[in-house]
Amino acid sequence: MAEANNTQSEEKLKQHLEQVLELLNKQRLEEAVVQQQAMPRHQLVETLLHKQQQAALKHKLDQLHSADIAYILEALPLEQRLLVWNLVKSELDGQILLDVSDAVRETLISDMDRHELLSATEQLDTDEIADLAPVLPEEVMQELLESLNHQNRARLESVLGHEEDTVASLMDFGMVTIREDITLGVVLRYLRRRGELPEHTDKLFVVDKQNLLRGVLPLQRLLVNSPDAPVADIMSRDVVSFQLDADAEDAARAFERYDLLSAPVVDRENRLQGRIGVDAILDHIREKSKEDMLAQAGLLEEEDLFSSVWKSAKNRWFWLAVNLVTAFLSTRVIGLFENTIAHIVALASLMPIVAGIGGNTGTQTSTLIVRSLALDLITPANAGRLIAKELSIGFLNGAVWGTVIGLFAWGLYGDERLALVMASAMMLNLLLAAMVGLAVPLMRHKLHLDPAMGTSVLLTAITDGMGFFIFLGLATVFLL
Repeated sequence: MAEANNTQSEEKLKQHLEQVLELLNKQRLEEAVVQQQAMPRHQLVETLLHKQQQAALKHKLDQLHSADIAYILEALPLEQRLLVWNLVKSELDGQILLDVSDAVRETLISDMDRHELLSATEQLDTDEIADLAPVLPEEVMQELLESLNHQNRARLESVLGHEEDTVASLMDFGMVTIREDITLGVVLRYLRRRGELPEHTDKLFVVDKQNLLRGVLPLQRLLVNSPDAPVADIMSRDVVSFQLDADAEDAARAFERYDLLSAPVVDRENRLQGRIGVDAILDHIREKSKEDMLAQAGLLEEEDLFSSVWKSAKNRWFWLAVNLVTAFLSTRVIGLFENTIAHIVALASLMPIVAGIGGNTGTQTSTLIVRSLALDLITPANAGRLIAKELSIGFLNGAVWGTVIGLFAWGLYGDERLALVMASAMMLNLLLAAMVGLAVPLMRHKLHLDPAMGTSVLLTAITDGMGFFIFLGLATVFLL
């Protein structure tokens, strides 16, 4: 049922995009026709037609959720994106800026003046303003800080004072606090007077007069226990909490491990500072997954689908340049053995097999290591066993598939010496690929670099170059 509802939602979202595109194309077509017609009051007719189409498009946008509008803006070329953006209700601007990707957000903000940015961001919560702070002009941030009350200003400055990818950067301030020296009945009356609860509220945070976290009161316990029961007797003192400067990845793993919906965030003195919700955790996981995908593809940053050719090209240059250099080095390795290849032409058709399978083996190993590093599963205690295991797998795969490819070469060319060289080269290169697949991400992690960034490019370069060198070197020694 959930899968069917999700499919239906996706279909509906695509329909919204198609309808907006249809309105945009209809507007462009009608304006083009009117411009080609000779008629009295041509300018008036064109203006009225334009207003009519704008009204129809605005009516459609007014019916959509901010997340749906963000999706549509992502899918539109720059000119049409800005046209749609200027028709969106101003009260949705801030939320849409949060929902779109960083690259698209940049194009939208560049089209807004200072007053529009202030109007959009003033509608947001403090933690949401912190998310936009890095891309807002300095003068806008200054005016925003001046417009906030003392408490919210202190909260915003606290969040901005911590590094990205910490718990502080993900927390919000939508929490309900109570004292432990009251009864559940008092808590229930307080909640009724309060009215609406913050989203994803599954527990209330119990604090003392100094705002020190004492425990949590799950809503389920609040509802099923007697109203006369004291909070101190019902609350849970075994609390999963996070400090402000804790790694967001650690928090994400804890949310998965303990099936959390929300958790308190405290400072070093255990004073309650905010909370972190499952929605923020999911957004963080999605963002990190996106960054890892881009890194593995050799992209330096997220790219707007419809950004300029020049900007997109520059984003891809660095790792393309690295790839070009490594490819050139591989050709130089082959050049060292031109005489061997000239004497035994079969080597030219067989050597890509050695390099290709080596690259695939290294990629399998490196993918496993990158994932394990991301989950913090590799420790000094188990690293040695993991390395020994992966090298053993490389040796076993080399022996098995080296034998297979050796028999294939023997059957194809009828030369047992060539078959032995092929089998030996395959075994050595798969063992080398396993070593490189381990070493590259582990070394980058030790140097506090992203283990996924450029690993595939470096891995392919090494396995190709060394694969050619091993195969042609063995052929030179044993076949000439």
